[in-house]
Amino acid sequence: MQYLVIAYDYDDALERRLACRYEHIEGAKKLMKEGKIINAGALIEDDKMVGSTLFVDFASEDELDSWLESEVYVKNKVWNYEEIQITPIKILPKD
Repeated sequence: MQYLVIAYDYDDALERRLACRYEHIEGAKKLMKEGKIINAGALIEDDKMVGSTLFVDFASEDELDSWLESEVYVKNKVWNYEEIQITPIKILPKD
């Protein structure tokens, strides 16, 4: 199942984001190699990073939820877990 994940940061998350960014990026690279994260990027408002968007592919919503609960940006209160938006999608094939 493919999903669009929109995760907004807490208003005061910048220092926490920077403190755990390396761990987040390394985890994202691993999931990209596994095909779990298809693509991802920052949400920008008024030239400021305010969150993230991800196109992901997990076997089930339970697997997606399990990943989110263990994601370093959730655990370190960068992403506001209660406000994360998850929408099932179907990505256009590259071929």
